Amino acid sequence: MKNYKKLQNGSDIRGISLTGVPGENPNLTPDEAKDIARGFLIWLCRKTGKKASEISIAIGRDPRVSGKRLLDGLMDGFGPYGIKAYDCGLASTPAMFMATLFPQFKCDGGIMITASHLPYNRNGFKFFTGEGGLEKADIAEILKYAEDENSGIDVLGEPTNADGYTHRLGQRIFAAERAELMPVYCQHLRKLIIDGVQQGEKPLAGMKIVVDAGNGSGGFFARDVLAPLGADISDSQFLDPDGTFPHHAPNPEDKDAMHSVSMKTLSSGADFGLIFDTDVDRSAAVDGRGREIAGNGIVAMAAALVAEAHSGTTVVTDSITSRQLTEFLEKKLGLKHLRYKRGYRNVINKALELNENGIDSQLAIETSGHAAFKENYFLDDGAYLAVKIVIKAARLKREGKTLDSVIEELQEPADEKEIRIPITCGDFGEYGDRILAELEQRIRASKDMTLEEPNYEGVRISFDGGWCLIRKSLHDPIMPVNMASDREGGCREIKDVMEKLLAGYEHLDLSVMEG
Repeated sequence: MKNYKKLQNGSDIRGISLTGVPGENPNLTPDEAKDIARGFLIWLCRKTGKKASEISIAIGRDPRVSGKRLLDGLMDGFGPYGIKAYDCGLASTPAMFMATLFPQFKCDGGIMITASHLPYNRNGFKFFTGEGGLEKADIAEILKYAEDENSGIDVLGEPTNADGYTHRLGQRIFAAERAELMPVYCQHLRKLIIDGVQQGEKPLAGMKIVVDAGNGSGGFFARDVLAPLGADISDSQFLDPDGTFPHHAPNPEDKDAMHSVSMKTLSSGADFGLIFDTDVDRSAAVDGRGREIAGNGIVAMAAALVAEAHSGTTVVTDSITSRQLTEFLEKKLGLKHLRYKRGYRNVINKALELNENGIDSQLAIETSGHAAFKENYFLDDGAYLAVKIVIKAARLKREGKTLDSVIEELQEPADEKEIRIPITCGDFGEYGDRILAELEQRIRASKDMTLEEPNYEGVRISFDGGWCLIRKSLHDPIMPVNMASDREGGCREIKDVMEKLLAGYEHLDLSVMEG
């Protein structure tokens, strides 16, 4: 019996698509893709009121080895119903959303085949309509239709294009129409920079910018956005797509990845550097001295860019941001800071809610590099954030200033640490909830510690000169513990206290806290 619920990862679908990793057997193959395509088509028909033959869908992918096979699987689900399907080839996740808006395409839906920064054997799907990315409940509905072969008959009817297949290498396939989406998207980004810098058709002439694409989809930003505008990208690295990601994880949160782009930016004498994740919905930066603008820094940078035109707006962030970031946003920039939950859909939806309730929020951003601007449809677009950084850097260069001047007043904790504690029992969700509820009660009764409130996720504890947040992972049997201190070595003291607080829970593997 099919059980596709396990493929849901919040508002995405993710699974194992290749063999090669011991103990990880494929559960997202062309067969599953065929069913999921049918489920998405049912969902779209019901949402739009259109017949299946009237629906148009754009499909793109990152460079993972399994991407083309999953595209064929999707087309096996779509093809028999005669939809208009566009194969956009190597693309970025934000570009697939823009396929629903660009007048050249104006698709009813978009699909990105990607598993973001996960290992090479994983893959997945992200879905869009013109209203934005699908929600968790939408994905659950699609998977429900995918599981039941008899569902949606009243919507789809009988296939109208069952014989519309061709043969490729002896295999029957339904072919999608090749579409040049990325050139349109790149032209859109170039125009934003030209209009923003206001220095002619080559506004980046005289600037050297390092781009690290991590062998994901992001190489286009260097070659097709920056270089045509006059930038020197000669020392950019890992621009060529390679689904095995041979150099480092394409992930702005990965320490090796950030070190790599920092060293390249510093050694090349570039003005600054940019780094993207695999599907380019996240980004971070490096200043000319090789210092990372990531984590709290990328939040501060994005907020500073927003503050120029939107004084007093509310910035919604994830739960692990620092006290120093709050001080920078509120006291230095004159903004409001709402520290909310982890998960890019969570912060985006909170910002949308604020605006619906008459509270201006121009930015929803995670420390992971997911940044969604109100002016850009609240789409978490790493390339759009990079565009705003490029515009600011170009303006500053004309003034004899450098990018780091934007956030020079941001202070950082002296010590930071994250520990991910495994939960070893089957009902890890309920077990984690119990721990958090009991821990909150104990802290409220304590004379030595206090809760930081308001708090929307887990338990955030205030220490002398520091803080600690313990929460449940969004999807895994893990309890992440994030801590920060204003003193060098202060996290060790916080860790020791937390280890004692958690010592009584037999299904927490506290061995990760040793040392």
